[in-house]
Amino acid sequence: MEDFWLYLKLGFDHVLDWNAYDHVLFLTALVASYTFQQSKKVIWLVTLFTIGHVLSLALSAYDLIRVDSSIIEFLIPVSIIFTAAYSIFTSGKPKGKINLLYFITFFFGLVHGFGFSTYFNMLAQGSDNLLLMLVEFALGIELAQIIVVFIVLLLGFIVQNIFRFSKRDWILVISSLVLGMTIPILVENWMF
Repeated sequence: MEDFWLYLKLGFDHVLDWNAYDHVLFLTALVASYTFQQSKKVIWLVTLFTIGHVLSLALSAYDLIRVDSSIIEFLIPVSIIFTAAYSIFTSGKPKGKINLLYFITFFFGLVHGFGFSTYFNMLAQGSDNLLLMLVEFALGIELAQIIVVFIVLLLGFIVQNIFRFSKRDWILVISSLVLGMTIPILVENWMF
């Protein structure tokens, strides 16, 4: 049981690490255009991201795929910028039932997972049950992401209903903030 809490906490802390806030930026841009009434769609998006994240960790941990970390470190801010730009350009427009965003979210989960794979692989060395470790880590990621999503949805609710921002303005402002915070990360990783 001690290992369960260790890996759950590792996944939880991975998302909420203030020194590596890329997950928070990505999730903020991803769900800025949603409301509490659309929670089912939001949970699906978050879960797809987690599945992609854990799948890439598994592929790396089982030594099936190796990806150059400098490429991944470049692609992580690109994924955030793309998601924020997508939110900006689709703000105020109805979203279809089958959405490209589901596929993109899964793909970006893969990218973000490869970004953590080197550290995870060091922890996994000598593990008796790698699959269980991955599941425990995934639960921690999912819990932390749900907390971030809840906070973003709550802020969106407050800004739109108490301060009377339009939904479109909320999306534009929050997505622009995410862009502004992510561009320096991209510049820092530009030369791989």
